[in-house]
Amino acid sequence: MDLDDLTIFRTVVREGGITRAAEKLHRVQSNVTTRIRQLEDKLGVELFIREGRRLIVSPSGRVLLDYADRLLALADEARTAVSDGAPRGSLRCGSMLSTAAARLPPLLARFHAQYPDVQLELRTGPTGTLIAEVIDGQLECALVSGPVDDVRLASLPAFDEELVLVAPVGHPTITSPRDLRARALLTFEAGCAYRQRLQAWLDSGEVVPERVVEIASYHAMIGCVASGMGVALAPRSLLVKMALDDSVSIHPLPPRFAQVRTVLIHRSGAPGPTVRALAELIAHGRD
Repeated sequence: MDLDDLTIFRTVVREGGITRAAEKLHRVQSNVTTRIRQLEDKLGVELFIREGRRLIVSPSGRVLLDYADRLLALADEARTAVSDGAPRGSLRCGSMLSTAAARLPPLLARFHAQYPDVQLELRTGPTGTLIAEVIDGQLECALVSGPVDDVRLASLPAFDEELVLVAPVGHPTITSPRDLRARALLTFEAGCAYRQRLQAWLDSGEVVPERVVEIASYHAMIGCVASGMGVALAPRSLLVKMALDDSVSIHPLPPRFAQVRTVLIHRSGAPGPTVRALAELIAHGRD
């Protein structure tokens, strides 16, 4: 099994079949088919379930795909590390959705201007998911809610955020969880650090939400708040970007719940040139 085998295998998975993979790799179909068969023979397992012309990734194939992603990424990093050290190739970066919307546009514009040879892939998700993907090697780095205490990861300060409570317009002033009229929480899926903050604030007042509604975007979430459906928690920086026009009411939280730092995480050890370049841009913005 060599890197070329893994590249062919991963391309077949990503392209959904031999024909499109062959076009992508600029190879004849018979060569791709042969290489896949040889790889299966070497490993002693079937990597695909064959249904006529369809190829479905087998359970063993899914396991190999995870390793292939990590090994090929490591090979790219090694090639870059032994060259001139200039950022190039791909950078798979994760980010919380709020950070991507409120903080990243100007940062990424500067990154692309300074490092045109880097192909940046941005994936959004909750903090818990992003941490797991950095640990597993699916992402080189991610912007998540800190602190992150894991010996496998290094973290650098990126942005300081103030979390605020978003309630329907006209809602009386909220100074404690007991002041809430609407007891429904509008939030992201489990693993969202801000959801955990909101739950901790409610727990501090011994208030139990009547229900939790998971919503996949801040625009939809704020729209539901405006309609009186419930309350949500969001960074003030994001709400400023959204220009809400008094459609909701904003209520501050005690500092221990409101103040949160977004950090850039990567695997422990010296970061690669692309991650280091992104970290330096972020640090420059904090100065």
